[in-house]
Amino acid sequence: MSPMHPDYLIRDGSLEEIASVERTIPEFPRPKSADQLAARLGVPGALLKVACADGRPVAYKAGYPLPDGWFYSWTGAVQPAHRRRGLALALLQEQERLVREAGYAGIRVKSRNGFPSMLQLLIGQGYRIVDLEPVPSAADPKIHFAKPFPPSTP
Repeated sequence: MSPMHPDYLIRDGSLEEIASVERTIPEFPRPKSADQLAARLGVPGALLKVACADGRPVAYKAGYPLPDGWFYSWTGAVQPAHRRRGLALALLQEQERLVREAGYAGIRVKSRNGFPSMLQLLIGQGYRIVDLEPVPSAADPKIHFAKPFPPSTP
């Protein structure tokens, strides 16, 4: 299995695999299709990671580089039957490791109060709130987080 999580295999994923997990997340009323995912993730430097159980993707974390030297952790989810097992943390740590090794300044991510587990995970991993973005069509604003990486020493 994966060094990041002993019960699941964490590996590179595909747009189709991420879309298949998206369709199983009850909190996502409009799951993103592979085409919608490709519009953001079909760029050089994008990271698509999936966690698999019995050979099937059950969770994912995906993001892409920003022009200012930061990385944007755009989307992620864990199927309900596989929650509370540390998968979101394992995927986040793997993403952080790869992004840090690639030399990015840090990671930015957005979430909402409607996802309290994600907010707790981000704060617990050293992400700090840097902005609130009102969303006219929703009562729940987007919460912007950032986690800068210290400069590497030679």
